[in-house]
Amino acid sequence: MIEIDDLAVASATPAVHAVGLTKRYGSLVAVDDLHLEVPSGSIFGLIGPNGAGKSTTFAMMASLLSPTSGSLRVMGVDPADDPASLRRRLGYMPDALGVYDNLRVVEYLEFFAASYRVPRRQWPRLVDELLELVELTVKRNSMVNDLSRGMKQRLSLARSLVHDPDLLVLDEPASGLDPRARVELRDLLRGLNAMGKTIIISSHILAELEEVCSHVAIMEAGRLLASGPPRQILDQLGGSRTVRARFADGTSETFVVASSDEQTALLRRLVVDEERRVVEFVEESGGLEQLFLTVTQGVVQ
Repeated sequence: MIEIDDLAVASATPAVHAVGLTKRYGSLVAVDDLHLEVPSGSIFGLIGPNGAGKSTTFAMMASLLSPTSGSLRVMGVDPADDPASLRRRLGYMPDALGVYDNLRVVEYLEFFAASYRVPRRQWPRLVDELLELVELTVKRNSMVNDLSRGMKQRLSLARSLVHDPDLLVLDEPASGLDPRARVELRDLLRGLNAMGKTIIISSHILAELEEVCSHVAIMEAGRLLASGPPRQILDQLGGSRTVRARFADGTSETFVVASSDEQTALLRRLVVDEERRVVEFVEESGGLEQLFLTVTQGVVQ
């Protein structure tokens, strides 16, 4: 397994620290000896195919499942020992919608506000703010059952924010959202992160994670294959990337580089080229899709 530290983001106490974390169901090993550290203040993407163990890992983080073995601390708390303390600081959005169809949207959020013991006098403003945040204000009096799947996803996200948690654990939050709503979700996650919230997110849509994640972890068959900032993982693996330089004379040229250092050296050479002035220098390919394929090569069966 590859582990790469990023001291620029990590704080003294990680948001999540797992050592040898394992979850078994009889002979089935859902999570296998997981060693994982999520830096506080990061947007952390958990990547893997169905059955990789992502949802099980999230459920253990949220104190909904107890590990078979190993240790886990979330926001400095052992979820199995003190779930009540943890749940006051953690907002969890499961992959299942988990909404109550026989309630109105406003009643649904008020129910969870009561569950988290938010003072009743704060409910009206809290509900208004959350509905505005997820763009469901016009649906406040609608029955949950009448919402589209994408709207239910947004309502589930609003629910996870009712108690203003420090850590958000979001399992497939983009599921059911149209392209416009996915862009809005990315903007929302960036805004929440800027407010100081650590966000852990999984998605099958790698492009969605690539836009927002500072760190990623790649799982397969319950095991962690790699963890760290995507570009640093690619550099350590020797993964190549394609970059395109556009020049002031209107021409462009494509280069294949093997590392961030090589990419930087290339840019420096081009900048000092007096005959052609660089006006744009962008990475055209690679990203999380290439990272996933590179890391899982020879591992995924």
